[in-house]
Amino acid sequence: MSAPADLVLLVTTPRVAAGLLTRAGWQALEQADRVLCADLADPTPAAVADAGVGVEQAAQQDAASLARALVEAAATSSVVWLSSPDGDPGLTDALAAELSRVAAHADPPSVEVLVASHDVRGARLLDLVEVMDRLRSPGGCPWDAEQTHESLVPYLVEEAYEAAEALESDDRAAMREELGDVLLQVAFHARVGQEHPIEPFDIDDVASGIVTKLVRRHPHVFAVDSSAAGDGAVDDGGEPAAGHTAEQVQQRWDELKAQEKGRASVLDGIPRALPALARADKVLSRLQRSRPGAVDELSAVDDETARELIDTVRRAQARGEDAEARLRQAVQEIEARVRRTEVAS
Repeated sequence: MSAPADLVLLVTTPRVAAGLLTRAGWQALEQADRVLCADLADPTPAAVADAGVGVEQAAQQDAASLARALVEAAATSSVVWLSSPDGDPGLTDALAAELSRVAAHADPPSVEVLVASHDVRGARLLDLVEVMDRLRSPGGCPWDAEQTHESLVPYLVEEAYEAAEALESDDRAAMREELGDVLLQVAFHARVGQEHPIEPFDIDDVASGIVTKLVRRHPHVFAVDSSAAGDGAVDDGGEPAAGHTAEQVQQRWDELKAQEKGRASVLDGIPRALPALARADKVLSRLQRSRPGAVDELSAVDDETARELIDTVRRAQARGEDAEARLRQAVQEIEARVRRTEVAS
């Protein structure tokens, strides 16, 4: 085992509990002669101190003077520096400069960067929640502060369409950006929801609801305890069913959804705001899965143009295509050709 470094920069993530450090991280803290930090009130120094490790607050604040103080301290004792929540901007560059200066006339102390805690998957969602809270709180953004669920609806719809366009374009950068914009709308509405005086909800309520729903509606994946089906509990003693086809899963999803919502009709719950082709596709899909004979009733539509459009949707479904998406793509291609012609002329 190699000798411990004279100066250890203990890097942690602010997105997990401050005391959740690796074994190597705790060993470095316990073996150090001195443990320093920028602010004793920061979460990591507070957690380390609570665990019985002595922590000192450095007097120096700017990166250059702090780097010099750390190098000087490491010349006579083993030192651990607890990284700050902001990552100590400029400190590593200042340390490199200070070590180079010392090396010109003496052996500099050895330095090690030890990552003692890592982000878990999805941890950056916590950043989004914090940023949204900052924007919405006093001293934040006046525009964000005055928004309501109602005022944000147009943005939610617009961002959903922009995300759909990005997904259809197969532009990976655009996908990330537009899906982020949709995610922002969810976080924004959840933050607004916190402020309701009677029925508040927050981002955890939103996430909890969808997790419960996904577990409950996928009994073929999760062994759901029927006695606790209302809260989506998983029975660890069972085994998920296997061998289901996608069509069977979709049918079961619809049945469970109808039971949960108490719907009287197979057509209940289809948003009226859907574009006409998308709505027709949804209606036809529901009828084909639950009442196949009812699809033939659509042939009795009096309006010839409407009947032709419905037939178009039905033919697209038979080919496994989305009529709304195909039409949107075709219109985009027409627009692109027109724009190229305009530029050329």
